[in-house]
Amino acid sequence: MELPPFIQNLDALQLPLPPEKVKTHAIRSDRGLMVIFDALEDLSIPPHSHLAQWGTVIHGCLELTIDGVTTTYGPGQSYNLEAGVVHAAKVHKGSKVIDLFEEPDRYPLK
Repeated sequence: MELPPFIQNLDALQLPLPPEKVKTHAIRSDRGLMVIFDALEDLSIPPHSHLAQWGTVIHGCLELTIDGVTTTYGPGQSYNLEAGVVHAAKVHKGSKVIDLFEEPDRYPLK
C-alpha cells in the first residue's frame, strides 16, 4: 500500500530507530501529534509509557502487550492507551499505523 505523495511529503520525526527500519509522516499542533508509521522492517518497541495515545492500523498488523496480555490489531482496528499505561509493541514489516499522541512534543521533527 503506497501512501499518497502529499502524505509522504509530511514532516518526518527523529526517532530512536534507524530510518531504514521505519518511515514517519507527522502533523503537529499545540494539542497533539499525529504520526503515520510505515514499518520497513519488523519493529519491536520495548515497554514504556507516556501520556495518552490512540491509534489505528491502516495496513498490516500491530501487536500491543499490556500487563502481559498481547492483542493483535489488523486493518481498521483501533486501540486507546490511557496516560501512564506501560505497553510494548511489535509492528510487522509493511504495516502502516496512524497514532495520535496527547504530547505534541513526543518526538522532535527532523
